[in-house]
Amino acid sequence: MADDRTGGLQSVSRALRSLELIAENGELGVTDLGRRLGVHKATASRLAATLASHGFVERDPHTDRYRLGFGLIRLAGAAMAGLDLVRTARPLVEDLAERTRETVNLGVLSAGDVIYIDQATGARSIVSVSWVGRRTPVHATAAGKAILAFASEADQQRLLSGPLRRCTARTIVEVGVLREQLRTVRERGYAQTFEELEEGLNAIAAPVRQADRRVVAALSVSGPAFRVRAMDFARLGRLAVDSATAVSRRLGFTGSLVD
Repeated sequence: MADDRTGGLQSVSRALRSLELIAENGELGVTDLGRRLGVHKATASRLAATLASHGFVERDPHTDRYRLGFGLIRLAGAAMAGLDLVRTARPLVEDLAERTRETVNLGVLSAGDVIYIDQATGARSIVSVSWVGRRTPVHATAAGKAILAFASEADQQRLLSGPLRRCTARTIVEVGVLREQLRTVRERGYAQTFEELEEGLNAIAAPVRQADRRVVAALSVSGPAFRVRAMDFARLGRLAVDSATAVSRRLGFTGSLVD
């Protein structure tokens, strides 16, 4: 019985890891999937087939590669519906997108990364791919910096303890320089990135607090660098702070966003 349980848990773990790997790579064939999982191609094929039977992945008949399936949308929808944060912030996310005319995302910290849980697009936005569910490095995003700036010293040390991945030539990977930026974020109330996650993409973000003052999310405004320019950061920062403050008020927070 113990062996059966162990084998079952291993299969579940592999299935979940398979979903993560396919999500990270967009598409994967069973050979690549097996190599990344450290299992035989036949085992990877059985895993993919089982996930496909439940609609969690789907196979491209032309390439035989697997991508995420629509079955996950049903699960994500159920999870999103249960998130008070998303329901509370949604009108303000949409309002900020309308006022800035750019893409607005609501991001939270998850396993050391920023994961986006809601998005609204403004009139000028040309984004066709949703960021919802996407993980991004905490040090290379405005949302990540907005959360990180108000984290405890212990959490900052933990999140910045390993080598910081360089996403573009502008990504800040020196911890000392990043910490100096975080002090500035705490003073002015919003964070900014200048082509640090993707070339040609700039962003501004402000922290969202709940009733106990803890920063639980960040509201970000992002757009192409030719439109979201350095000279626009202060204006967009004020709008992001105003919207993040309004979300925080709805969550029961009554103080100032800035420590």
